[in-house]
Amino acid sequence: MTAIEVRSVAAPELGERVILAIDTSLGTSVAVGAGGQVVEVSSDDPRGHAEVIGALIARAFAEIRIPAASVTHVVAGMGPGPFTGLRVGIAAAHAFALGRGLSILPLVSHDAVALEQLEAGAPAGIRVVQDAKRRELFVTEYTGLDWAGAPARGAEPHLRQRESYESVVNEVWPDRVPAASLVRLAARRLASGTPFEPDQALYLRLPDVIQPKAPKPVTP
Repeated sequence: MTAIEVRSVAAPELGERVILAIDTSLGTSVAVGAGGQVVEVSSDDPRGHAEVIGALIARAFAEIRIPAASVTHVVAGMGPGPFTGLRVGIAAAHAFALGRGLSILPLVSHDAVALEQLEAGAPAGIRVVQDAKRRELFVTEYTGLDWAGAPARGAEPHLRQRESYESVVNEVWPDRVPAASLVRLAARRLASGTPFEPDQALYLRLPDVIQPKAPKPVTP
Protein backbone atom coordinates (compact mmCIF):
# COMPACT_ATOMS: atom_id res chain seq x y z
CA MET A 1 0.00 0.00 0.00
CA THR A 2 1.34 3.44 -0.93
CA ALA A 3 2.28 5.61 2.07
CA ILE A 4 0.79 9.10 1.91
CA GLU A 5 2.17 12.05 3.85
CA VAL A 6 0.21 15.20 4.69
CA ARG A 7 1.73 18.45 5.93
CA SER A 8 0.66 22.07 6.28
CA VAL A 9 2.82 25.20 5.98
CA ALA A 10 2.15 28.93 6.33
CA ALA A 11 2.07 30.97 3.13
CA PRO A 12 1.33 34.66 3.78
CA GLU A 13 2.33 35.49 0.19
CA LEU A 14 -0.86 33.84 -1.14
CA GLY A 15 -3.10 36.84 -0.62
CA GLU A 16 -6.56 36.11 -2.01
CA ARG A 17 -5.30 33.49 -4.46
CA VAL A 18 -6.25 29.82 -4.33
CA ILE A 19 -3.44 27.85 -5.95
CA LEU A 20 -3.25 24.16 -6.88
CA ALA A 21 0.21 22.73 -7.62
CA ILE A 22 0.98 19.27 -9.02
CA ASP A 23 4.37 17.61 -9.47
CA THR A 24 5.26 14.05 -10.51
CA SER A 25 8.91 14.52 -11.44
CA LEU A 26 10.04 12.71 -8.28
CA GLY A 27 7.35 10.82 -6.42
CA THR A 28 3.92 12.47 -6.54
CA SER A 29 3.11 15.69 -4.70
CA VAL A 30 -0.03 17.85 -4.69
CA ALA A 31 -0.60 21.07 -2.76
CA VAL A 32 -3.46 23.52 -2.38
CA GLY A 33 -2.88 26.98 -0.96
CA ALA A 34 -5.58 29.33 0.34
CA GLY A 35 -6.03 31.82 3.15
CA GLY A 36 -2.35 31.99 4.04
CA GLN A 37 -1.96 28.23 4.39
CA VAL A 38 -0.79 25.43 2.09
CA VAL A 39 -1.71 21.77 2.54
CA GLU A 40 0.56 19.28 0.77
CA VAL A 41 -0.28 15.62 0.20
CA SER A 42 2.45 13.43 -1.25
CA SER A 43 3.66 9.92 -2.04
CA ASP A 44 7.26 8.80 -2.52
CA ASP A 45 6.27 5.90 -4.80
CA PRO A 46 8.53 6.38 -7.86
CA ARG A 47 6.18 4.50 -10.20
CA GLY A 48 2.52 4.80 -9.18
CA HIS A 49 1.91 8.40 -10.30
CA ALA A 50 -1.18 7.69 -12.39
CA GLU A 51 -2.66 5.45 -9.68
CA VAL A 52 -2.42 8.02 -6.86
CA ILE A 53 -2.68 11.44 -8.51
CA GLY A 54 -6.49 11.63 -8.39
CA ALA A 55 -6.67 10.52 -4.77
CA LEU A 56 -3.97 13.00 -3.72
CA ILE A 57 -5.76 15.91 -5.38
CA ALA A 58 -9.03 14.97 -3.67
CA ARG A 59 -7.25 14.53 -0.32
CA ALA A 60 -5.55 17.94 -0.58
CA PHE A 61 -8.88 19.72 -1.09
CA ALA A 62 -10.44 17.72 1.75
CA GLU A 63 -7.59 18.62 4.11
CA ILE A 64 -7.75 22.35 3.40
CA ARG A 65 -11.56 22.24 3.36
CA ILE A 66 -12.27 24.26 0.26
CA PRO A 67 -14.02 23.24 -2.99
CA ALA A 68 -11.99 22.57 -6.12
CA ALA A 69 -14.11 25.17 -7.93
CA SER A 70 -12.46 27.94 -5.87
CA VAL A 71 -9.02 27.48 -7.49
CA THR A 72 -7.74 30.62 -9.23
CA HIS A 73 -4.36 29.35 -10.46
CA VAL A 74 -2.90 25.96 -11.43
CA VAL A 75 0.83 25.24 -11.21
CA ALA A 76 2.64 22.38 -12.93
CA GLY A 77 6.11 21.17 -12.02
CA MET A 78 7.87 20.81 -15.38
CA GLY A 79 10.82 18.73 -14.21
CA PRO A 80 13.50 17.74 -14.84
CA GLY A 81 12.22 14.22 -14.52
CA PRO A 82 11.74 10.90 -16.30
CA PHE A 83 9.34 10.90 -19.25
CA THR A 84 6.83 8.37 -17.89
CA GLY A 85 6.34 9.96 -14.48
CA LEU A 86 6.66 13.62 -15.36
CA ARG A 87 3.97 13.65 -18.03
CA VAL A 88 1.34 12.32 -15.57
CA GLY A 89 1.49 15.43 -13.38
CA ILE A 90 1.67 17.85 -16.29
CA ALA A 91 -1.34 16.18 -17.94
CA ALA A 92 -3.30 16.28 -14.66
CA ALA A 93 -2.54 19.98 -14.19
CA HIS A 94 -3.58 20.75 -17.77
CA ALA A 95 -6.81 18.77 -17.39
CA PHE A 96 -7.75 20.55 -14.16
CA ALA A 97 -6.90 23.98 -15.61
CA LEU A 98 -8.91 23.26 -18.77
CA GLY A 99 -11.93 22.29 -16.71
CA ARG A 100 -11.74 25.58 -14.80
CA GLY A 101 -10.90 27.75 -17.82
CA LEU A 102 -7.48 28.64 -16.39
CA SER A 103 -3.98 28.83 -17.81
CA ILE A 104 -1.10 26.68 -16.56
CA LEU A 105 1.69 28.31 -14.54
CA PRO A 106 4.80 26.19 -15.32
CA LEU A 107 7.72 26.06 -12.85
CA VAL A 108 11.02 24.18 -12.71
CA SER A 109 10.56 21.44 -10.11
CA HIS A 110 14.05 21.82 -8.63
CA ASP A 111 13.23 25.47 -7.82
CA ALA A 112 10.79 24.23 -5.17
CA VAL A 113 13.48 22.08 -3.58
CA ALA A 114 15.94 24.99 -3.63
CA LEU A 115 13.40 27.38 -2.10
CA GLU A 116 12.76 25.07 0.82
CA GLN A 117 16.48 24.49 1.40
CA LEU A 118 17.50 28.14 1.13
CA GLU A 119 14.75 29.31 3.48
CA ALA A 120 15.79 26.62 5.96
CA GLY A 121 19.26 28.17 6.16
CA ALA A 122 21.24 26.37 3.45
CA PRO A 123 24.23 28.33 2.07
CA ALA A 124 23.55 30.59 -0.91
CA GLY A 125 25.27 28.30 -3.40
CA ILE A 126 23.49 24.93 -3.48
CA ARG A 127 23.04 22.16 -6.00
CA VAL A 128 19.92 19.99 -6.43
CA VAL A 129 20.73 16.48 -7.67
CA GLN A 130 18.24 13.83 -8.78
CA ASP A 131 18.75 10.29 -10.03
CA ALA A 132 17.90 10.25 -13.74
CA LYS A 133 18.49 6.49 -14.19
CA ARG A 134 20.63 5.16 -17.06
CA ARG A 135 23.69 6.07 -14.95
CA GLU A 136 22.81 9.75 -15.27
CA LEU A 137 21.82 12.59 -12.94
CA PHE A 138 19.57 15.64 -13.26
CA VAL A 139 21.45 18.62 -11.80
CA THR A 140 20.48 22.27 -11.19
CA GLU A 141 22.66 24.85 -9.42
CA TYR A 142 21.52 27.90 -7.44
CA THR A 143 23.26 31.05 -6.23
CA GLY A 144 20.65 32.11 -3.67
CA LEU A 145 17.29 33.93 -3.56
CA ASP A 146 16.59 36.83 -5.91
CA TRP A 147 14.82 40.12 -5.10
CA ALA A 148 11.41 38.46 -5.44
CA GLY A 149 12.30 35.65 -3.02
CA ALA A 150 12.69 33.04 -5.75
CA PRO A 151 15.74 30.76 -6.19
CA ALA A 152 18.21 32.20 -8.72
CA ARG A 153 19.78 29.54 -10.94
CA GLY A 154 23.51 29.56 -11.51
CA ALA A 155 23.18 26.68 -13.97
CA GLU A 156 20.00 25.49 -15.68
CA PRO A 157 18.77 21.88 -15.28
CA HIS A 158 21.09 19.53 -17.15
CA LEU A 159 22.22 15.91 -17.35
CA ARG A 160 25.50 14.61 -15.95
CA GLN A 161 27.07 11.17 -16.15
CA ARG A 162 27.01 9.53 -12.72
CA GLU A 163 30.43 7.90 -13.06
CA SER A 164 32.17 11.23 -13.70
CA TYR A 165 30.05 13.30 -11.30
CA GLU A 166 31.92 15.08 -8.50
CA SER A 167 29.95 15.83 -5.35
CA VAL A 168 30.04 19.21 -3.65
CA VAL A 169 29.44 20.10 -0.01
CA ASN A 170 26.23 22.05 -0.57
CA GLU A 171 24.22 19.55 -2.58
CA VAL A 172 20.82 18.06 -1.80
CA TRP A 173 19.24 14.84 -3.11
CA PRO A 174 15.47 15.27 -2.48
CA ASP A 175 13.10 12.37 -1.88
CA ARG A 176 10.31 14.33 -3.56
CA VAL A 177 9.56 17.78 -4.93
CA PRO A 178 7.62 19.80 -2.32
CA ALA A 179 4.47 20.99 -4.10
CA ALA A 180 3.82 23.39 -1.21
CA SER A 181 6.93 25.30 -2.25
CA LEU A 182 5.67 25.38 -5.83
CA VAL A 183 2.51 27.09 -4.52
CA ARG A 184 4.53 29.65 -2.57
CA LEU A 185 6.92 30.26 -5.46
CA ALA A 186 4.01 30.80 -7.86
CA ALA A 187 2.42 33.30 -5.46
CA ARG A 188 5.68 35.26 -5.30
CA ARG A 189 6.04 35.32 -9.08
CA LEU A 190 2.47 36.48 -9.51
CA ALA A 191 2.94 39.25 -6.94
CA SER A 192 6.24 40.44 -8.44
CA GLY A 193 5.22 40.08 -12.08
CA THR A 194 8.09 37.66 -12.69
CA PRO A 195 7.43 35.50 -15.77
CA PHE A 196 6.83 31.77 -15.47
CA GLU A 197 8.68 29.03 -17.38
CA PRO A 198 7.77 27.79 -20.87
CA ASP A 199 4.98 25.22 -20.92
CA GLN A 200 7.38 22.48 -21.97
CA ALA A 201 8.44 19.44 -19.95
CA LEU A 202 12.12 19.21 -19.02
CA TYR A 203 12.75 15.61 -20.04
CA LEU A 204 16.36 16.52 -21.00
CA ARG A 205 16.59 13.34 -23.10
CA LEU A 206 14.50 11.03 -25.26
CA PRO A 207 12.00 8.70 -23.51
CA ASP A 208 13.01 5.13 -22.69
CA VAL A 209 10.46 3.81 -25.18
CA ILE A 210 10.25 5.40 -28.62
CA GLN A 211 8.18 4.61 -31.68
CA PRO A 212 9.92 2.30 -34.13
CA LYS A 213 11.01 3.74 -37.40
CA ALA A 214 8.93 3.00 -40.47
CA PRO A 215 10.22 -0.04 -42.39
CA LYS A 216 12.27 0.68 -45.45
CA PRO A 217 10.41 0.13 -48.72
CA VAL A 218 11.17 -3.14 -50.45
CA THR A 219 12.94 -2.62 -53.76
CA PRO A 220 11.60 -4.99 -56.44
